[in-house]
Amino acid sequence: MGNPYVVAGSGDAWKAEAAAGGRRGTQRLLNVASVTPGEDVRAALALGEGELAVVRSRLMLLDDVPVEIADSFYPASFAASTPLAAPSKIKGGAVAVLASLGRSAVSVSESLTARPPDASEMDILRISQTQPLLVLTRVSRDKTGIPVEFAINRMVAERSKPVEYHLRVEQ
Repeated sequence: MGNPYVVAGSGDAWKAEAAAGGRRGTQRLLNVASVTPGEDVRAALALGEGELAVVRSRLMLLDDVPVEIADSFYPASFAASTPLAAPSKIKGGAVAVLASLGRSAVSVSESLTARPPDASEMDILRISQTQPLLVLTRVSRDKTGIPVEFAINRMVAERSKPVEYHLRVEQ
């Protein structure tokens, strides 16, 4: 099976990943809203001027300690009337909703950077400005190449396991 964070049928990937390490992974929904996205989100989702996005913001906890803020953006053109826009947890996760809409991810691009946290992040994650964040951004595209999700995950570096990539080389 592929990456459980982008493949439907994986259940709660965060909970399963934590449990595999003998830990308890939970998440708390911080916000769900339809928003006028910033330029970075508009560009990642290939949205036109004035198009809205649905954002789901979650706080990821490991043994009740905040470790990550995970924001996922979806084009409102297809997400607004789905569970993606509902202010509640989604059975099977967002990837299950995307699959039910025929918009499963078949292509994923990620970028990883690091930076100091801003005031809001320090408050939510209960960290100081000297504790850097790893910032993983992910664009998921469906079989037609259309972006269906843009995720921004801000992880407390010292509370995170190493970010690993496994690449398949096709000859």
